[in-house]
Amino acid sequence: MGKKKKIMDAEAIRRALVRIAHEILERNKGVEGLVLIGIRTGGEQIATRLAKLLRDIEGKAVPCGFMDVTMYRDDLYHMSHQPEVHKTSIAFPVDKRNVVLVDDVLFTGRTIRAAMDAAIDLGRPQSIQLAVLVDRGHREFPIRPDYVGRNLPTSRTDVVSAVVDPKGKEDKVELIESEEKGKE
Repeated sequence: MGKKKKIMDAEAIRRALVRIAHEILERNKGVEGLVLIGIRTGGEQIATRLAKLLRDIEGKAVPCGFMDVTMYRDDLYHMSHQPEVHKTSIAFPVDKRNVVLVDDVLFTGRTIRAAMDAAIDLGRPQSIQLAVLVDRGHREFPIRPDYVGRNLPTSRTDVVSAVVDPKGKEDKVELIESEEKGKE
């Protein structure tokens, strides 16, 4: 494993989420017709925090659910290990709603493509938007986030680790630089 470098601490993550919440409100002109769907597992806590921030700012609750996209992935049969499938928990309709998919780290775009397929299987959204804490680049699909906490240039072999805990005290984003960086 390579060298670890802290990219964001708890306060930087808090500020990024407050900014993203305001950007979501501005673009959608409030919370009417808005729903959040956190992509399990990395997007769960971020979606929960955004829902709380939106409620605190607007005074109205925003429906928030969580989705597992494992079975929608196009690389499932390439995985060397048996992936763990988590429960999808969405107790609201997505028809004619502005759906904001929420994830921690955006990399190739494969997870987001799977999440869009899963969301469309739930109904016909008015729009699908994407909020991510970190965009590290290296897209393999033409997917671009609408809301970004931090753009982070990385090597393809680097690892970005985002920890967003329920209490917000241990939050951090770390870059683990690849030992093969100089060999690219």
